[in-house]
Amino acid sequence: MRGLRILLIVVVILGALFVVVDRVAVRFAEGEAADRLKTSENLASTPDVDIKGFPFLTQVAGGSLDDVEVGIKEYDAATGKAGQTIRVEDLKADMKGVEFSGDYSSATAATATGTATVSYAELLKTAKSEPTEVAPGVTARVVGLSDGGNGKIKVAVEGAVSSLGIERTVSVLSSVSVVDGRVEVHADSLPQLGAAVIAEDRIRAITDFRQAIDQLPGGIELDKVEAAKDGVEISVKGSDVRLAG
Repeated sequence: MRGLRILLIVVVILGALFVVVDRVAVRFAEGEAADRLKTSENLASTPDVDIKGFPFLTQVAGGSLDDVEVGIKEYDAATGKAGQTIRVEDLKADMKGVEFSGDYSSATAATATGTATVSYAELLKTAKSEPTEVAPGVTARVVGLSDGGNGKIKVAVEGAVSSLGIERTVSVLSSVSVVDGRVEVHADSLPQLGAAVIAEDRIRAITDFRQAIDQLPGGIELDKVEAAKDGVEISVKGSDVRLAG
């Protein structure tokens, strides 16, 4: 009886030690992965890496991790225009089936899904914010973007007749979607800018625009987009996503 008790105590102690070692190992691995991701993606700050599942050491022994969550506070994505970027905030990605090389120098996720936010101020940079002639003597420009409710963007358009010194700002509700891998803003109806007769294509050249958000971390891509309080919320997805290496 005493021998059984001693055996149970030993098992409990070994189990506790295994848990401690496992948690220490996973924290070390998360730190190493975060540092490598920061370097490979040229991030301004160290991302958050959270390796899910227990035990961690048995996953390592099998050569893959079931679930890894990555959080990047700010990321400057490409826009398709030389020298121009667009700031993506609070990017959170859930990586499934992460396999890594024998020397841990590279890691690739089978699939990834995630979310992020692009502020209206960032998105406004892509709209025509400079006065553009839409009819003889009449100019228009987008002066603001905001939440229009029900998944819509409110686009504020300023029209001006310079010869008369008249300026008028009107707002239209616009739908936002992902088209051909780009965020597209499309006015549901066109604004009325005074009595001037303006062709639809000329006014839509002001109200409607597309924004590419390319070269996201690991090769993830845009999936869906929706207007929200502080900006557009984007969903991303990808396969064979490289976390490092």
